[in-house]
This record gives sequence, C-alpha cells and structure tokens, in this order.
Amino acid sequence: MVMATARHILVDTEEQAQSLKDEILAGGDFAILAAGASQCPSGKSGGDLGQFGPGMMVPEFDSVCFSAEIGEVVGPIKTQFGYHLIEVTDRS
Repeated sequence: MVMATARHILVDTEEQAQSLKDEILAGGDFAILAAGASQCPSGKSGGDLGQFGPGMMVPEFDSVCFSAEIGEVVGPIKTQFGYHLIEVTDRS
C-alpha cells in the first residue's frame, strides 16, 4: 500500500490560506507559519501529520496527498474543517 507523509496548515478563510501560501512561496518557513497560524493541533509540530494511507483523511485532502509533487505547497484546499495548505513530504 502506498503511504504518504505530509504537513498542513488549517485556517478559517481562503484569503488567510492564500496569504500564508504567498509567504511560504516568498521563502517563509512552513513549520514556523504552521505553529503560529494553524488551528489543527498538528500546528505545534510544524503541521506534521506523520504517515498515513489512502482513505485515512477526508477525500479532498486525500486526493492531494496521493497526487501532488513531493515538496509542492498545494492549496488553499477547502474541507469540512476549513482551508488547508498541504505539503507532501514523502510518499512510499
């Protein structure tokens, strides 16, 4: 089974997610921004979600984690929880 390792930032609005993405693309540190802005408990660990398999996350999140390029920051992605920026850090 294919497994993915990813980190994310979860916020309330698409605008906030896009603003954070712009900061990351301009050289901002994903982990530091996650720690400061993410509403998910994973923010405390830089947004790291660890390793997971297909179907373990909500479908919108899942599809990104098993299709995006490693290291690419994808989003904003809307789910029932809010807006995410997702970075797949590994897939095996």
